[in-house]
Amino acid sequence: MPSDAVLYQAAALCLTYPDDALRDRLPLLREAAPQLREFADHAAVTPPGELQAHYTRVFDGSDPHGLYLSRWPGGLPLARFEDLYRVHGLTFTGEELPDFLPSVLEFTARTGETELLAGHREGLERLRSRLTGSGTPYAAVLDAVCAALPAPGDLRGR
Repeated sequence: MPSDAVLYQAAALCLTYPDDALRDRLPLLREAAPQLREFADHAAVTPPGELQAHYTRVFDGSDPHGLYLSRWPGGLPLARFEDLYRVHGLTFTGEELPDFLPSVLEFTARTGETELLAGHREGLERLRSRLTGSGTPYAAVLDAVCAALPAPGDLRGR
């Protein structure tokens, strides 16, 4: 398991639709992943309906840099995600597709396999830049994820 497993798992939680489970876990998130404290603090003081509406605005599915990696320019085909999950003995049964960024972050946390994230580094950086430019607290989550990725050519978990 990579040393950044807790961060990847926490980032996955931050990037899913903000429900009561997220709110309940904010104190743990703040403690376990200090890199995400800015987002956790924002989520803690923002009314639930407002946080949910903001999430929907930020990650509208029509955006080519939403949270579905296979839809990004240069993104891997959906079957590649499923194949890699299967190689690691995992079957994807979530409500979301296997290329959903929070699912990929959770996969990375569980397996230590950084190939899917590192292979989408350019798209992650574009998403991070877009989020930073829009001033959303979700930018801090992408900042932490991008900072934790191995340097190009240094794939851990292979």
